[in-house]
Amino acid sequence: MRLILFDVDGTLIRCGTQVRPLLSESLGEVYGVTDGLSVDDFDFSGKTDRQIVLELLELAGLERTAAAAGLPRLRDAYLRRLEQRLDKAGMVVLPGVEELLGELRVHPEVVLGLVTGNWRRGAEIKLSRFGLERFFPFGAFGDDGLERRELPPVALERAFAATGHRFGPADTLIVGDSVRDVECARCHGLPVLAVTTGWTSAERLRAAGADRVVASLEGLAEELATPAPARLHRA
Repeated sequence: MRLILFDVDGTLIRCGTQVRPLLSESLGEVYGVTDGLSVDDFDFSGKTDRQIVLELLELAGLERTAAAAGLPRLRDAYLRRLEQRLDKAGMVVLPGVEELLGELRVHPEVVLGLVTGNWRRGAEIKLSRFGLERFFPFGAFGDDGLERRELPPVALERAFAATGHRFGPADTLIVGDSVRDVECARCHGLPVLAVTTGWTSAERLRAAGADRVVASLEGLAEELATPAPARLHRA
């Protein structure tokens, strides 16, 4: 069996400019701070939602303990806005994604999951705008760890719970678009396919150690379903 774990933002979909204002409003509601919060200029790429919030509040001068105490309220305020106001018209499914997931889903030896920094409900909301949540029965999310490198072991345990099969580096592949996607795979000895549909150049992804870098996920179903992803050739 083969386990393929996908990132969400920049790998499967893009939400445009909608999410940052929703987070900014939620930070103001919960923490009462807006001065010093440079949400528009902040690098979200590959970070968990919790990490993003804590780093933003640190930049605004809020003490870490106080920031952490408000995280549950912040999460709920943000997810409420996301559910109500995330507009499909301002989003895109990235090239080849729907076809790839459709083909992999019916492959008898392939299991699909997520490894994403989004809070679980946030990932579901984003993917549901295009019905993509149906492809992913489990995953590891921003609820499960502060930093992305904490997430792959969680996903592997949930894959075992779902299938009864213990997956390891020989039969697991992480697919993502950021340096942190690559690093979180590498620190657990897992192969990684990087795609440049996010915000990171091919050169940076290769330098981070991606096994292969592609411009899109178009036409890759047969290749990703085959054994030994650790031998993905660099391109």
